[in-house]
Amino acid sequence: MTLFGDGLDAAVHKAFTRPAPKSAPARMRYLVKQLKGTKAVAQMLGISQRTVERYVKGQIKRPRPELAARLEREVNKRWQPQIRAKARARAATTGGIVIDTRARLGYTAPIGSTDESRIRHLTVALPPQHAARLFDAQQVGADDAQLRRIAADALREVYFQDGGRRAGSLEEVHFTDIEHLEFEL
Repeated sequence: MTLFGDGLDAAVHKAFTRPAPKSAPARMRYLVKQLKGTKAVAQMLGISQRTVERYVKGQIKRPRPELAARLEREVNKRWQPQIRAKARARAATTGGIVIDTRARLGYTAPIGSTDESRIRHLTVALPPQHAARLFDAQQVGADDAQLRRIAADALREVYFQDGGRRAGSLEEVHFTDIEHLEFEL
């Protein structure tokens, strides 16, 4: 599980106009339609083609927990791609993104400053360029550590340095021990 990647996905999912299919047979039918056949769905989910066909017909209704999780993940990954793209584009160009977190935040600064890291609860609106960096990194497959660094850089610039009005010598923000993390578009 990636905390940052899942958080960004959850923020985008709030923009959906229709709910994704809930039942296993409906999810299976959706995937068969998207991938244009039962064989491709069977290979993707690691089950037999006959099992996929039985889900599509409604003969099987309750998958094993691990199959249910894979099924939900694959449907959510493909659900309403145009709306997902529009939400990301809007956040990256005009809207920005809000990060709400409770985590240990500290920074590297010159000697004599109060750079002790401590648990802070922050709700900060990040400008569109930071949202664009987060979404672009996620699209190219950045791991959680890379997304955390991008978010920490954004918090350094927007929250700690207040857009260049204070703490100009601040070098690096440490973003660790995350208790809560949520994004909002």
